[in-house]
Amino acid sequence: MKLGIFGGTFNPIHYGHLRAAEEAREKLSLDRIIFVPSGNPPLKDNDLADVEHRYKMVRLATSKNRSFKISDIEYKKESKSYTVNTILEFHQLYPDTEFYFILGIDAFLDIPNWWQPERLVGLTDFVVISRPSFKFTDLSISPYINIDKKILTKLDSAKLASYETKLNSGRALTMLRITTVGISATNIRDLIKQGKSIKYLLPEEVESYIISKKLYKVKVEG
Repeated sequence: MKLGIFGGTFNPIHYGHLRAAEEAREKLSLDRIIFVPSGNPPLKDNDLADVEHRYKMVRLATSKNRSFKISDIEYKKESKSYTVNTILEFHQLYPDTEFYFILGIDAFLDIPNWWQPERLVGLTDFVVISRPSFKFTDLSISPYINIDKKILTKLDSAKLASYETKLNSGRALTMLRITTVGISATNIRDLIKQGKSIKYLLPEEVESYIISKKLYKVKVEG
């Protein structure tokens, strides 16, 4: 089995997340993509919806794709959610499985600020996907990779669709260009606060859930 682990706050999940997961699954011939909504992330956003809501929204968004699964590994924890522990649990749950940790350029660059980053980059293979406003050439400053900047430039200019190399830890790193979808969870939350439509930015089921639970509305001071 080849499983992609796609973690994030998903605050809320939207079509950008779903398309990224689908392209990674298809281009890397993965058997499944497992979405892992963060439970209690150490670097928490002040605008973060409760994990119960985010978990349910991901479940609604992924239910129609047989290749998408959702994990409650972080949802069920009351303590801080650390990616290292999540990856270790996946190894225990799915022995003899190849794991690919999928994240954007921006998240990969932030790994030095995560808990036990050196240990993390030695635990699993990585898939770094393109993200709006970020370039693959930005990865040249990462302490976990040594790569010719010309290759990164070719990825940015679409002369290369993907490139596989090794991290300094010895684990595999695949850099993957995906379709640019200019949707962000931050923008969606801002639209909601402004009382504007979020239709066609995320699945209808997720939109309905947000409306019914009155998520991301501006809180009125008592």
